[in-house]
Amino acid sequence: MSQSTYPSGPWHDQLAAGAAALGLSLDVPQQQQMLDFILLLHQWNQLFNLTGVKEPGEMITRHLLDSLTLLPLLQGRRVLDLGTGAGLPGIPLAIASPSHEFTLLDSHQKKQRFVSQVITDLGLPNVRVATIRAEHYRPESPFDTLVVRAFASLSGILSLSRPLLQARTGLLIAMKGRYPKDEIEQVGKDWRIEGILPVWVPGMEAERHLVLLRTK
Repeated sequence: MSQSTYPSGPWHDQLAAGAAALGLSLDVPQQQQMLDFILLLHQWNQLFNLTGVKEPGEMITRHLLDSLTLLPLLQGRRVLDLGTGAGLPGIPLAIASPSHEFTLLDSHQKKQRFVSQVITDLGLPNVRVATIRAEHYRPESPFDTLVVRAFASLSGILSLSRPLLQARTGLLIAMKGRYPKDEIEQVGKDWRIEGILPVWVPGMEAERHLVLLRTK
């Protein structure tokens, strides 16, 4: 059920313009769900400190639009968001791509309660949560795509990701800020780097990069 009382106005305009600048086509219900997510995040954040970003307009830029830069890269059907935190990037991606099935993994119960509430309030049938430490999580079958944002160093991410990702064909997308030269140099021989893509997030001046990897 929609929670937002802002069906139009500056937030809507900011999101619509940002999505268009990224070359993405979001219909009105999808945009509304994303604004509902931001409203819920803003409300819960005042009590539980889920994110250091406090203002809804900044959340649209740093949470929604930043997450949506991954959308064209998703492959296969099943996607794992490793260390989802407050549902990022998984919730925005799930809204934008209902044909994908998302699992949002995090061991932090408070944040997972928030994510579960978002799933219920927004009516997202393609999202499930897994409240468990990544090193203990073993899905029924490996994922086609694994996305991770601000979770750990690249070497730490890779050590946890290998048993969760389809061997050789699965794609890992790690969201990074500045070009992660030192982290790239530490990638082991059992992984291959498919690309390091600079990305532009509308309204954000900070550098952003996506590191794409597969297992060998």
